Amino acid sequence: MRGLVRLGLVTGALASSGLASAPYHWDLPAGFPVPRVPADNPMSAPRVTLGRHLFYDVRLSVNGTLSCASCHHQEQAFSDSRSNPSGATGRLLRRNAMSLVNVAYSSALTWSRPDVQSLEKQVLIPLLSDDPPELGMAGRTMDLTERLRADNSYQALFREAFPGEGSPFTIANVAKAIASFERTIISARSPYDRYRYGGQGSAISDSAKRGEVLFFTDPGPACYRCHGGFNFSDAVDYVGRGPVPFPFHNNGLYNLPGMLSYPPSNPGLYEFTRRPSDVGKFKTPTLRNVALSAPYMHDGSISTLEAAINHYAFGGQKNPNQDGRVRALSLTIQNRLDLRAFLASLTDEQVTKDPRFKSPW
Repeated sequence: MRGLVRLGLVTGALASSGLASAPYHWDLPAGFPVPRVPADNPMSAPRVTLGRHLFYDVRLSVNGTLSCASCHHQEQAFSDSRSNPSGATGRLLRRNAMSLVNVAYSSALTWSRPDVQSLEKQVLIPLLSDDPPELGMAGRTMDLTERLRADNSYQALFREAFPGEGSPFTIANVAKAIASFERTIISARSPYDRYRYGGQGSAISDSAKRGEVLFFTDPGPACYRCHGGFNFSDAVDYVGRGPVPFPFHNNGLYNLPGMLSYPPSNPGLYEFTRRPSDVGKFKTPTLRNVALSAPYMHDGSISTLEAAINHYAFGGQKNPNQDGRVRALSLTIQNRLDLRAFLASLTDEQVTKDPRFKSPW
């Protein structure tokens, strides 16, 4: 079954030693490459443990109301059921919360920012952003570190995670620890994995099997051309990978009149490059656990998986920047049901219940 066992743990003796410099044992599923990890944030069990505590701690928000987990729920594959979640101050956010499952392999860490290429940098966005505020800690980083320092449990956790540092209570270390925890949330135990890689022919339905054929058929739906590989996304990086494909695409979600053709509040990659050709370009998210992560698209504007399939079947809104791979398809009702069944077979129920990823508080 592809070695679908304990992921990213070290032995008990090593875990209790607090040696952040000791080699980290990923224990990855067969066929999964080693995630790329920044040299200045090596993986360690104590660092993962600290990150798990911080991920679920509402003290990371300005008013003690939200944590990272408030928008990334384990039971929904670490995504959110709202189209636009709200920040700690109550203001709605512009983007739908993507799933964090297998984020260790993502080459793009936001919907459309090309400058965010590490989880350590991404973590600081919800923590410190102020337009609109998410956790709302911009300008309050000293308050946050003092808040954490005053907790006796964090005294031990920070020193085990960052041994040798005289003062480990820093925002940079908060980001490193949360990033380390997020890298361990790896999903590869879906029925499809058992069918395709574990040799269990009955693990998925006949409808899902037909949907798999459609998914990988070219000419035809050819969904795999953007959602390919072990993580069903082209926005993927790992140790030993060659050049990473461009991770942002216009999928024809909008074609509004006017200069932008997309809502001005969400113009995509254009917001950062100011190139007209980049209007409407967003990250291709993973399709693993997609049946759990509705609503869909960068703004949560498509509420169901069936509607998402229909969007692509109709060929999008014919946006001038639309990726040429998004085109009208001749799909029968049964074809669409089969694609729906295949996508549902990518659901890893175990990752939604795994005690290693639950709140430690």
